[in-house]
Amino acid sequence: MNLSVVDFLFYLFSTISVGGGVCVVLSRNPVNAAMFMILSLVGVASLFVLLEAFFLAVLQVLVYAGAIMVLFLFIIMLLDVGPDAGKDAKWSKKGFLRGFAGLLCVGLFTVLTLEYADVAVDSASEWRPVKEEASVEGDQIVFSKSVKSFGYGLFTKYMLPLQVAGFLLLAAMVGVIVLSKRRGDEETEDVSSPSSEPEPEET
Repeated sequence: MNLSVVDFLFYLFSTISVGGGVCVVLSRNPVNAAMFMILSLVGVASLFVLLEAFFLAVLQVLVYAGAIMVLFLFIIMLLDVGPDAGKDAKWSKKGFLRGFAGLLCVGLFTVLTLEYADVAVDSASEWRPVKEEASVEGDQIVFSKSVKSFGYGLFTKYMLPLQVAGFLLLAAMVGVIVLSKRRGDEETEDVSSPSSEPEPEET
């Protein structure tokens, strides 16, 4: 089996992306998990470079691996989440089934979303980069160097997936705020609770 340089780089960056995502899930230290997530995002950006989607690669590094991950690290440091925070969590059969059901629902929803948006690729040739002067109103799936054509496709043909992704990010942010507030309230109650030690008897 003869692999070209492009094929080798594709498998290398794919392994980095998937391996970084697995390490994010398995890492108990939140800071290490954030670092592995940055590694996974850099791998995805490298795949964009192979597709000659340089604008997407730059956005991936600057926005996700840069600003958003720095924000995550700031929140982790602010909440003072230690490496022993997840020791009490245990894998169970019920939790595995729930996770599998969640992934199945996400996959089904993604398929339905793509079907609704009429994003169907008949052959791999449609994913090849096109010339920059191609029409932005065509039916081809375009990985163009033009920011105009990328923005036009993002806010017209792919509007529904964009809104769904934004809603999921908003729900995740609200969930983090609620969980952090609940944890802070519990710690405040523990500190303000009176001591249960018996008072010494007077002689």
